Amino acid sequence: MARVRLSVEERRAEILRVAVEQIEARGVGNVRIADVAKELGVSSSLVLYHFSTKELLVAESFAHAARGDLARLRELLGKPRSSATRRLRAAVRWYAPTGQAKGWRLWIEGWAAALREPVLREVTHDLDRQWKAAIAEVVAEGVAAGEFHCERPEDTAWRLTALLDGLAVQMTSYTGSLSRTTMLEWVDDALVRELGIDHERLRTAR
Repeated sequence: MARVRLSVEERRAEILRVAVEQIEARGVGNVRIADVAKELGVSSSLVLYHFSTKELLVAESFAHAARGDLARLRELLGKPRSSATRRLRAAVRWYAPTGQAKGWRLWIEGWAAALREPVLREVTHDLDRQWKAAIAEVVAEGVAAGEFHCERPEDTAWRLTALLDGLAVQMTSYTGSLSRTTMLEWVDDALVRELGIDHERLRTAR
């Protein structure tokens, strides 16, 4: 059966999807253009036509993996009928390492590789800034609405994401070292401290 002819955008998306899968399975250092091409049943030259180097393919793969999650994050934070408290808690729990956000193994690989790859470092840094900006924005909304007592929303966003990132490294590297229940309790404790609210208000916010 002849292969369906894909548009440039569709082909790029297909390559990026498979590249993400290969990075998760093999790690950044062990992924080859040939592996991605073989999985797709195409030539390496076709992959290189769309992404001229492995470094570019890897960087674009991380951006591709994050775009959907950033859209979901903004959807959770942007629900107009929910309080800032409810939106922020939902987003943080979704982002948490045992939630449904991006595969943490992929991002731990990305952080490590970014130490050596300037292109990937630029991409991951930009994505990190977008995550923090989205969190800071809803914290600022909560402050303006009188829900939160927080002097610097940007600082709060940094501390919350740092906590979640650190938990993700621990829970991904040492499976079973911390239960989901305990992790979520710690996250709620952090929200209470950072936002100047109590646990009951956090749990019952609408």
